[in-house]
Amino acid sequence: MSKLTISLGQMQIKLARVEDNLLKAERLISRAADCGSDMILLPELWSTGYDLENAGDYAAELGAGMFAQLSDCARQRSIGVYGSLLEKRGRQVMNCATYFDAAGCLQAVYRKIHLFRLFDEEKWLGEGEAPTVLEAPWGMAGLGICYDLRFPELFRSYAVGQGAKLMLICAEWPLARVEHWRALLIARAIENQCFVAAVNSCGDTGGTVFAGNSMIIDPWGKVLAEAGEDECLPSAEINLDDASRVRQTIPVFEDRRPDAYLV
Repeated sequence: MSKLTISLGQMQIKLARVEDNLLKAERLISRAADCGSDMILLPELWSTGYDLENAGDYAAELGAGMFAQLSDCARQRSIGVYGSLLEKRGRQVMNCATYFDAAGCLQAVYRKIHLFRLFDEEKWLGEGEAPTVLEAPWGMAGLGICYDLRFPELFRSYAVGQGAKLMLICAEWPLARVEHWRALLIARAIENQCFVAAVNSCGDTGGTVFAGNSMIIDPWGKVLAEAGEDECLPSAEINLDDASRVRQTIPVFEDRRPDAYLV
């Protein structure tokens, strides 16, 4: 199985209104399942938005709280779900992205490595410690959250070190820097000769307008699906074998010279 259909649940997050956001996410998950998608991505911190001063009030341990509800939703609708929530981990709160498979089983956990100072993340959140690759029947996928997109080393490690042919990214990326969002997503796909599926929030949340423009991109850098600035559910079918063919056509990884420039 190398083909799969991915949906991007682009939504406007209502700051600190967990039940409203959960209802919207459940509707998007149901729509994606009804359309035959194998997986849906939800935005970064989709249940709360950036209400980080109260992060401890929302955070739950894996297997509890909103994580448990998301697992139930994935199982009930028989669809994989990727997105990030606030996790309670000891004394810390983490920006934690999870992938639940179509049976509702937790298959991967990624905690955001690069904290975004412009949103004061470092004041309220703990740093993730390691990259995470999702191992699924259809192949390997590297996981990232928003600001991680600005660090190409992370995604190169997924592609070269782990053989990932797909990158999954959830984000709350502001409209003020939408050009960066689009350019970096396409660059990550081209330079790593992989598919990139990235979901963003949209609209005004807590006084910041987010960009939308969720995208699915192929290994040549072609945009297969792209949203505008409103709520929507773009989808695309991908074939991960295409990444292998691109890597054979232009063997970039074989021509790397890390001995000459690795820093």
